[in-house]
Amino acid sequence: MEKSIESIAGSNNGDVLELDRHRELSGGRLIGSVQSSRGAHTAPPVVGLSDIASIKALFLAWRKFSTGKKQRKDVIAFRAHLRRNIHELSEQLLSGAYQHGPYQPFTIFDPKQRSIHKASVRDRLVHQAFVAAVEPHFERRFIYDSYSCRLNKGSHNGVKRLQSFLQRASRNNTRTVYTLKCDVKKFFDSVDHTTMLSLITRRVNEPSVTALAQKVLQSFARAPGKGLPLGNVTSQLFANVYLHELDFYIKHHLKERWYVRYCDDFVIVHPSKQHLTALIPVIQDFLSEHLQLQLHPNKIQIRTYHQGVDFLGYVIKPSAILLRRRTRDRLLKKVSSKNVHSYLGVCTHASTYQLTQVLKTKAWLPE
Repeated sequence: MEKSIESIAGSNNGDVLELDRHRELSGGRLIGSVQSSRGAHTAPPVVGLSDIASIKALFLAWRKFSTGKKQRKDVIAFRAHLRRNIHELSEQLLSGAYQHGPYQPFTIFDPKQRSIHKASVRDRLVHQAFVAAVEPHFERRFIYDSYSCRLNKGSHNGVKRLQSFLQRASRNNTRTVYTLKCDVKKFFDSVDHTTMLSLITRRVNEPSVTALAQKVLQSFARAPGKGLPLGNVTSQLFANVYLHELDFYIKHHLKERWYVRYCDDFVIVHPSKQHLTALIPVIQDFLSEHLQLQLHPNKIQIRTYHQGVDFLGYVIKPSAILLRRRTRDRLLKKVSSKNVHSYLGVCTHASTYQLTQVLKTKAWLPE
């Protein structure tokens, strides 16, 4: 039975050498190529509206959504008439009468300023149910080395994976290797709704489900037809679906073996600086033509392993993983008895013995 590119990549941790071997076994024909992934020779799996809108699906979504939020005023108000609210929501979704409500904007500093848009409990419940039903059909297609908002992935595993790539590419630090680090400029504000919907429709061909996806997409816009709100669980899924196109292009068209992405940040490792430099316009052209995105011109970096690779708040060097200086300074400035355990957890993923001692001392000093 022939395997697809995605299944080969997933079973082999994204290693394209296995892809080349499979190409040879299949007589030179590339099964599940970029073209077929766009054209869909096989029918997309069926996701019915009842998988999202049934009473059972909404109650399961409520259980997950309400975890850790049960003391919030809006959640308490919704829970006061939970059965009635869920039955009404189910009827609206199944009949097509559901309309997404407005958002409540607010600003956080994380540490940089971010604008968050919070949907109502009713709408967030729909988001949760939508993701629960739709995400599995995309998750199996994602490459292994995409680490944002995925089960058993996350930033710390992304950092460890990049460290392993650097060690392998440098042959345990016996040769010089380089990293190309890039950031997509204003990614969430720039996601094109039409392109996003076409990517969803490629895998989910049920009109009622894609119509619901369209309502969620069109509930927010930074500019006409563009933008995802920070704060929606659907935005996390949509971001991974959108940037899977970039992942697939880099891994299986450009055949970059050592590639890792977390949200809109990605790193490619290679022993040739010239090779990485030549990739920059190629990747930019792909992003611009297919996804209407741009690389941030001030955040394109090529560095050696010895210089240290700054990724997700850590700096990876041959001798150790260190906390980024700004992260370390922020921890020292804000540590208290209330957050010290969280901060110490951040430190466990890096060589920070002295820092942890200072944090413990500062946290328990009288204010």
